[in-house]
This record gives sequence, structure tokens and C-alpha cells, in this order.
Amino acid sequence: MNIHEHQAKQILKKYGVVVPKGVFAFTVDELIEKAKSLKTEKFVLKAQIHAGGRGKAGGVKILNNIEELIKASKELLGKKLITPQTGPKGREVKRLYVEESSSIEKEFYLSCLVDRSSSKIAFISSDQGGMDIEEVARNNPEKIITTKVNLNENISNRDCEEIIKIFNLKDNSKLEAISLIKSIYKMFLSTDASLVEVNPLILTKDKKIVCLDAKINFDDNSLFRHPDIFKLRDLNEEDPTEVEASRHGLSYVKLDGSIGCMVNGAGLAMATMDIIKLYGKEPANFLDVGGGASKEKVSAALKIILSDKNVKGILINIFGGIMRCDVLALGVIEAAKEIKINVPLVVRLAGTNFLLGKKILDNSGLKLISAENLDDAAKKIVEAIK
Repeated sequence: MNIHEHQAKQILKKYGVVVPKGVFAFTVDELIEKAKSLKTEKFVLKAQIHAGGRGKAGGVKILNNIEELIKASKELLGKKLITPQTGPKGREVKRLYVEESSSIEKEFYLSCLVDRSSSKIAFISSDQGGMDIEEVARNNPEKIITTKVNLNENISNRDCEEIIKIFNLKDNSKLEAISLIKSIYKMFLSTDASLVEVNPLILTKDKKIVCLDAKINFDDNSLFRHPDIFKLRDLNEEDPTEVEASRHGLSYVKLDGSIGCMVNGAGLAMATMDIIKLYGKEPANFLDVGGGASKEKVSAALKIILSDKNVKGILINIFGGIMRCDVLALGVIEAAKEIKINVPLVVRLAGTNFLLGKKILDNSGLKLISAENLDDAAKKIVEAIK
């Protein structure tokens, strides 16, 4: 789960990270009223969307007075920002954040994430922070270092110094940076975060270390342990179809292709998408109905697939283990009673009760195409939508 910058900063502040004072609001009037509490020569106005690259897209503005803040807020609220992470459709700005300005001497980059290959926590740091960090990674990779830390209750001073050595800090600034790393590490473990990114992390002209921007992602599987964090979820920033799928306990990701996929098991789902691509077409989604799906869950999954206007055909690929093929068949029929299935439907069943499932579908009156195996299924659905 992703959260907004202003939410991320409040969580980091709770763990001792220094952040600029700021306020957020959903309306211009509310924002201006709250901004009066800020003690600053200039205001920094930021669009709050779940996407990076806001600065280059006009989503971050430095303003000299309250009058400029009013004007810029009116222009920014409701605007669609298009960044490399939003895609061409962009993302509408529905909340704004304004904070006190900072006197910047130097910008750094810092992030922390789970490195699954080594079962460690990886810190990535660079002395080239700011909007162009992606270009630094492409053109000057030696300016970015990765430090992998063993998973312990606390992080050692030695590891902290290794992480920040590229910053080349001295005296109190160095001590503050070490304290920052310890705070982020503690927050990362305590909240079951999967990513923390601070870009930029700055050294101010009075030698203070301040988190100027922040992004935090959390492990969805652990949110039941953190109801306070789950409350921060902003459904406006998520695909409505994916939100609907999550309500039914379905793992669904919308893609740009034309063949809808319903599969049980993430590995089989990936293999199904790969073989569709092998035969020259693109999957319209990733959808894993899980191991013990009910007919109601299967029905909901099929409705979600058919709600995508780009879907020209559907491939159902079920290997029955815990998931019974007869339950899948009943779910398909249940969905067909409520919505018209007017695209080609190829079904491949194997495993538990597959003969019964096949019989149920054959006697359903639905127009569907049976397949013997995954290769056969992919060929048939690609041929059917030509």
C-alpha cells in the first residue's frame, strides 16, 4: 500500500526524523487558513498524488507570499498531472500540501527496501539527490551505492556510516545523518514497510539534515497488524477495478492487452500471460482467484474481467488442487446469469473434479471453447479473437 507524502512525513517524524513543518487540505480555503500557522519567508506547495516526477510536471511550486499561494493552489487543485509514473492519462490532484521553505546547501538521495535475494535490508544512497536521480542511475551509476544490512533489532553505527559515507558529512551533520538512518530503520521494521524513499534528503545551510520529500510503501500482507496505517489508504489514487477486486479477496492488476485471464495461483497466472504473449497477443490483466475460491468469488472475478472494454476474449486456466474445477464451473455460470458473455471464452481445466467441472460447463448452454492444455488454450483464444 502506498501513502501520500504528507502522511509519510508524519510517520517519519514520529520516529524522530526531521521534516519541514507543513499542512495539507482538500480545498483552497482550508489550505490557506492552515498555511497562516507556518512561519516561513516562502511557501512550498506540493500536489499530493501517488506518483513520482511531480516537480517536472508542475506539481511543486515555490511561492513568495500568501497571495501567490492562493493563486497557485487554485490552479493546481483539480489539475491532472502527467508524469512518467502516471501514464498518459495523468492523475487528478485532489489534495494539496504546503510546507515551510528550507535553505538548501546540498541534496542527497536515500532509500531503504527489502532485498529478497539476500534476505537483508538494502539502503541505497547518493550525493546526487533531487529530480534527476534516474539520470544519475543511467549515466553515473558510480554515484549511487548500495549497503545491505543484516536483519537485526537495531542497525549498527558501522552500517550507518557505510550508508552515509558518500554524503561526505562532517561533525554534527554526520551525527544527525547517523541518527536519521537509525530512525528510518526502526520505522521500517516496526511498520512492516517495503520501501522508504527520501529524495531529496538535504543538508541545510545551517548544517541540519532534513527530509524534504518522502515516499513509503507498506507490505499489504501485514496491514492487518497496522489498522492506523491502513486508515491512510486513499482509494482515489487506485484503479477502481483493482479496488473492487480487493473487496472480493482477488489479486488483480489491470494491463493493456485484449485477452482477459482468470487463473488460480500467481505462478500459473504468470505462465499464462507469458504464453499469450508468445502467440502474439497481450494479456488484459493479471488475476489470481486463489486456492480456495467460492463460486461467488469466481463470479465476481469474471464480472471484473468483463468490465474492461479492451477485453476481446477470456482465457480461464485452472489447475485444481485446493481449488475445485466444479466450483469454478458453477461460478462461471453464476456470472453468466447476471451479465452477457459476448466475447470468446476458452476454458482449460485440470486437477480436482475437472471432469465434473467440464460436464457442468458443457451442459450450461454457454458458448465456450474447451482446451486440453495451456498451449492449446493459448492458441485457441488468440485464434478466436482474430
